[in-house]
Amino acid sequence: MRLWSLHPQYLDAKGLVALWREALLAQAVIDGETRGYRHHPQLERFRQHPTPLAAIAQYLSAVQAEAKLRGYAFDQSKIRAAGGPACTIPVTTGQLDYEWQHLLQKLSVRSPAMHEKWHCTRTPTPHPLFQVQDGDVEPWERRQLPGN
Repeated sequence: MRLWSLHPQYLDAKGLVALWREALLAQAVIDGETRGYRHHPQLERFRQHPTPLAAIAQYLSAVQAEAKLRGYAFDQSKIRAAGGPACTIPVTTGQLDYEWQHLLQKLSVRSPAMHEKWHCTRTPTPHPLFQVQDGDVEPWERRQLPGN
């Protein structure tokens, strides 16, 4: 599961669809509807939020909005707490940089056109849910070996 801290605009079609599905799974986990993935580290930051279901709904809403811009029909009715109070979750500069490098590596193989479009970006925009603060890679991140 990868719930990107980066804005969904940077994802290729395959990545955007995967993010939608994984965020819907995260919503089900947070809402107690599934036994799998309950301890996944990507969910820690949502669980720490005072209203985790509202936070994942806001996350999903931004993914759905990006999909709509691209002409995809992601079903907005699947977002359970849509329209709730606006919220933010902190994310570190180190985490954004780590994810950015990870995404660029994926795009270079999977979607060269998207890689070409974004590879010169030095400071990527975060997902609208996240508020950037200085810091290292988040402690919940499972760092991958180069080439993975």
